[in-house]
Amino acid sequence: MTLIVREVRRGDPVDAASFARIRHEALPFVLFTPQSIAYDVEHAHPDAHYRPLLALEDGEPVGTAQVGIVYDSPEPGQGYVNVYVHPERTGRGAGSLLVRSAEERLAALGATRLFAWVLDAPANRAFAEKRGYRSARSAHFLRLDLANAELPPLQSPPPGVEVRSGADFADDPRPLFVLDAETLLDEPSDVDREFTDYEAWLEETWHHPLLDHELTSVALVDGRPAAFSAARTDGGTRYGTVMTGTARAFRGRGLAKLAKNHSLHRARAAGFREAFTGNDTDNGPMLAINKWFGYEVCATEVKYVHELGGGS
Repeated sequence: MTLIVREVRRGDPVDAASFARIRHEALPFVLFTPQSIAYDVEHAHPDAHYRPLLALEDGEPVGTAQVGIVYDSPEPGQGYVNVYVHPERTGRGAGSLLVRSAEERLAALGATRLFAWVLDAPANRAFAEKRGYRSARSAHFLRLDLANAELPPLQSPPPGVEVRSGADFADDPRPLFVLDAETLLDEPSDVDREFTDYEAWLEETWHHPLLDHELTSVALVDGRPAAFSAARTDGGTRYGTVMTGTARAFRGRGLAKLAKNHSLHRARAAGFREAFTGNDTDNGPMLAINKWFGYEVCATEVKYVHELGGGS
């Protein structure tokens, strides 16, 4: 058996399709498409040094790794390595080789602290801990049977509030950038991040092929974007919300629920059958909102931390 690791080749549709296929098998509750993988490779910020890796066993792709630097954090030296191997090909060395290759690359870029998401299963956690990673926070994946769910009925917005789609901001999405940047600051995380580069946000978020502008909902108060629910779709029947948040000045008024409910209703009307999302396990308010909609936890991921050169 010959096992190698190499980068996903830019502009190679076979590599992008292989990466997406393996990720779908390993993480069926996250949306990946060949087009989204290719876009991420082509449009990642230069400072991210994003290098998705493939592990090949006798020439067949069997494992993947997302590898890069958290360039939009005020704290330098932070990197990430998220390794997922095809469920039928684990325990054969692909994961170990991917981790080793990723750590070498990130160390060469000056990273001193690495973060890795690991599915909450004994074998996966033992794999991380054996390599000097220590567990930190956790997050749930949630699923909603959108085709059959009894969604809360749509209600008329209160006075001064209107709900619009992301598509209504096509000519000038900057107000959504401002809202996204503010809500990001309060998202539970081990890594502080700041959206300060509008052009990078356009490239990585607004123009991303998975982002569905029509199904993204925005609640406006007196004409100002106050809450939103950003939707992604896979071109088939799967829909996901990747960020739902409210500006600090407008919290406690049910605006996030309002925006997300509109998005879910429109997604079902458009033929989407499954809805996915993810929440930090400490994010009680969003977990409560998603429970209200009928989402159920379908898996849990644990974030692990490793200090390069400093043990665990």
